[in-house]
Amino acid sequence: MPIRPELPPELAAIAAGRDHILTPEFAKAANRADQTIRKNHCLTGECFGIRPIKFGNRLLWPVDQVAALLTGRTI
Repeated sequence: MPIRPELPPELAAIAAGRDHILTPEFAKAANRADQTIRKNHCLTGECFGIRPIKFGNRLLWPVDQVAALLTGRTI
């Protein structure tokens, strides 16, 4: 079982116990515009080194990787 990094309080409030967050939630946590996240994903298949899961027409971003990005840790 992978070790989950400590979630920053703001990300914990956004995630609300979920394992994945939507693009607008990831953008809010990363302090970027939604479209910036979508454009980076469209051009490279990832954003800030994080690859999302596609679910229908939505991108779901893993909370543990977003937390690692925000805290400067590596997974």
